[in-house]
Amino acid sequence: MTQPETAAADELPAGAAPTLGPEDLEFDRRHIWHPYTSMNEPLPVYPVVGADGVRLELSDGRQLIDGMSSWWAAIHGYNHPHLNRALKNQADRMSHVMFGGITHQPAIDLARRLVDLSPEGLDHVFFCDSGSVAMEVAIKMAFQYWFAAGESGRSQLLTIRSGYHGDTFQAMSVCDPVTGMHEIFSDVLPKRLFAPNPRCRFGDEYNPADFAPFEKLAREHRQELAAVVLEPIVQGAGGMWFYHPRYLRQVRELCDELDLLLIADEIATGFGRSGKLFACEHAGVTPDIMAVGKALTGGYLTLAATLASGRVADGISSSRLNGGVLMHGPTYMANPLACAVGSASIDLLLSGPWKDNIERIGRGLEHGLATCRAFAGVADVRTLGAIGVVEMAEPVDVAALQAALVARGVWVRPFGRLVYLMPPYIINDSDLDALCGAVCEVVRS
Repeated sequence: MTQPETAAADELPAGAAPTLGPEDLEFDRRHIWHPYTSMNEPLPVYPVVGADGVRLELSDGRQLIDGMSSWWAAIHGYNHPHLNRALKNQADRMSHVMFGGITHQPAIDLARRLVDLSPEGLDHVFFCDSGSVAMEVAIKMAFQYWFAAGESGRSQLLTIRSGYHGDTFQAMSVCDPVTGMHEIFSDVLPKRLFAPNPRCRFGDEYNPADFAPFEKLAREHRQELAAVVLEPIVQGAGGMWFYHPRYLRQVRELCDELDLLLIADEIATGFGRSGKLFACEHAGVTPDIMAVGKALTGGYLTLAATLASGRVADGISSSRLNGGVLMHGPTYMANPLACAVGSASIDLLLSGPWKDNIERIGRGLEHGLATCRAFAGVADVRTLGAIGVVEMAEPVDVAALQAALVARGVWVRPFGRLVYLMPPYIINDSDLDALCGAVCEVVRS
């Protein structure tokens, strides 16, 4: 059997960047579907040929300061030697093996780190492909737990408005029906219970009345509820809202009283983004099930995990239904490359002054975006941890706004009414000032 011919791209000198010509971009426009984009009238795309530190390199040589951490994943920036080394070393040993009937050191090492770092009591780790799948697994765990307990009628979920949990079907069902981007599927999704999202802001005085609508729904539907699903403290793509930790503590207390499982979606907030390693720590609570992803591998490879308490794991595993096995098993579960770089990313995070960096970035965002509060059309400016948000009164023109930001040398991807920043933790003060300054200029204009 002959070896296939070496592709032209493989013949590039080491370190050489590939080129993207007009024909490549035209092929992209005609054939490649980008996220949340029409094939008939696609949003513009910007050809990136390299990334290093906090900068993306375009094919025309321009350098853009990345304000998004590639959708919140690349917390250490790009082309980090520690993560590169972990990936290459693992590739030399073993890139992938199935996880059914097999285990390996990278999975064990990463699971050990997750158990050690996560809120106390989350002792069981199920590796997944992505954040959306981690939420599917979390919901499946909750349902299967109650099936195993002989309460198959407990198949309803309670959540709060302005949430976002992913693009797969169970995950979509607990996204906000409007701001969660999935309104078109409302007739085919399972109907879930939605309480108003908490309006008490993080850092403000707490109003106990804020919790009343949630409590009312939970008590009325307790017999059919399997779990409560929410993003702790920080609501991400559904609205970029930061709510009071006391609300989350009351959710945990009510779940305990009514015997409901609590699922925490820490996919966006895990690994330091909110100022705590996990946002649940702001409220001092432990969920029964927790999903993590995004920053888990520092933006190198797709990997997520669903962590469960002993109660959940024992309940499922002790059942006679399906032999006590959790009915899920991704093909690329616990991929060794992803697990190895995941462990390296966590080690890199913990070995550095991550808390100091988050606080520094938070101060820079608060100072740098403050002037936007005075601009016409701005509804709110808010920050928490390494997250900065400028909320507009009306939806933004994404293509026009992004072009203006690129022209100013920064990469920011707005959506809806939100122009927000989640830069890599390694960003320096000068680059952070440039990011904030560009956002303020564009918002003002």
